[in-house]
Amino acid sequence: MGNNSLSKCGCGGLIFWRSTPKDSNFEEAPNTSDTKKQQASREGVTSIETSSSDKHADSSPGSNAKPVPLVNQTLQRNHPKVLQTEGYVNNGRRVPKDAVGISGELESMFSDRQKGSNTLVCASSSNVMMHSNLGNLRKGGNTNTYSQNVGDYRSKKSDETPVSNGRRYTNQRVENASKGSTEKVGSLCRVVSTRMDPEQLKIMGNEDYKNGRFQEALALYDAAISIDPNKASYRSNKSAALTGLGRLLEAVFECREAIRIEPHYQRAHQRLGNLSKRLGETDKALYHYKLAGSEADPEEMAKIKRIQFHLNKCTEARRIGDWNNLIKEASNAISSGADSAPQIFALQAEAFLKLRRHQHAEEALLKGPNFDVDQCTRFFGQICNANLLVIRARVYLAVGRFEDALVAINQACKLDSNNKDAMKVMMKAKAVARARSNGNELFKASNFSEACVAYEEGLENDPYNSVLLCNRAACRSKLGQFEKAVEDCNAALNLRPSYIRARLRRADCNAKLKRWEASVQDYEILVKETPEDEGIRTSLMEAKEHLMQERRE
Repeated sequence: MGNNSLSKCGCGGLIFWRSTPKDSNFEEAPNTSDTKKQQASREGVTSIETSSSDKHADSSPGSNAKPVPLVNQTLQRNHPKVLQTEGYVNNGRRVPKDAVGISGELESMFSDRQKGSNTLVCASSSNVMMHSNLGNLRKGGNTNTYSQNVGDYRSKKSDETPVSNGRRYTNQRVENASKGSTEKVGSLCRVVSTRMDPEQLKIMGNEDYKNGRFQEALALYDAAISIDPNKASYRSNKSAALTGLGRLLEAVFECREAIRIEPHYQRAHQRLGNLSKRLGETDKALYHYKLAGSEADPEEMAKIKRIQFHLNKCTEARRIGDWNNLIKEASNAISSGADSAPQIFALQAEAFLKLRRHQHAEEALLKGPNFDVDQCTRFFGQICNANLLVIRARVYLAVGRFEDALVAINQACKLDSNNKDAMKVMMKAKAVARARSNGNELFKASNFSEACVAYEEGLENDPYNSVLLCNRAACRSKLGQFEKAVEDCNAALNLRPSYIRARLRRADCNAKLKRWEASVQDYEILVKETPEDEGIRTSLMEAKEHLMQERRE
């Protein structure tokens, strides 16, 4: 890491460096006099610890049935109690009182559409909508397609909704994750929200949240926010839904917005404390827990203390180069609650690289979160995120993901142009990628000697690159240098034991050297890893036959 003379970031205080822009959430504020009961009645959603995915699946109307407004379908499906007590009957379906006006207007539009009208139809007292933009018209025979353009329908009130966190919530489209498709539910909620009370939308969102339908709950909270963007409880509930979907950084930003609106909102402080703990920001977590008052959980405070202890151990281990202990303490920090902290997973990956265990380094990164670069920069700061990207680029380069390495290191250099480590990795990545590309072209042209020289040039910049070692082994095998090819394969497999291509080449070279026992061992491992490959099975049978014959002789 570069030794920048800037303030320190998160993870133990001495591991990553970052700039620390002023955070309005960290101003000292006196404890509020609100009771826990008042907090609960104001918000409704009480837990963000649920991590299960959305279990709800929408049902599409039958092809022979009369099209029914998507508003009515969703409300009837997800909130039957609300419809039974507050609605009226329309074609055998109950509709909320607040949605009466828009439901009737949509029904008239369907009627006009079926008559072949192509004119503009009034969709509300102040807006118009083209028939082709209606989201629940049947199109193309028996296929029901919901248009993505329902979001074009906006009331004047929603057009005036202020931008929060850099985006306008009324225009947000949210994928329905319960079906795994691209069907949007955010537009539906915007249409409904023009005629419904935001508190009613929040209640409906709470019901979806409690039933694990986080995507639908998120859309309903968004609709409530579009009507009343200055209600802290809507932002806090939206943060809970985002947490349930695993979108932790977005959840943090919504909690911050709730606290900006209402600085003494204890539930929002409690949620932001939980999120900061999971992201490895222990100082921030303790700060918000103190402001959470009665909402704070003593057990969570104890977890944060344990995380801090292990992070301090990580800092010391990294300082003295005790890489095995660093891996151990990082694992302890993750198991103590910092399960979504990219800087801790990056520390593990760096330690594995130092120990030349490249496969484990890649696995450490894959276990960690994969946050959007811009959001990660917004939360951790430019300097800290640049260092995270440098480690990511090193891992990608070590395992042969050259293009990914170049993308990551380019992003790091843009975030911190003074980072010397980033510049070194940039030069190394370009040289290795160029050598690999040149060698591949020469190999395809059957110029094996020249291809071998090209790969060796890359290895001068990165002597422990498993891909270049394996490629050079292929060239040496073509040139009949089987002993040297086996040596390269051995080196590659020491770095990445599951490198299938290197193991296959070693098995082939050992077979050509008539080392049947070693060849059989590699082929047996390959058969377990690639049971569908008939060619490997055939090679294994041949090697076994030769081994049996050799033993008889």
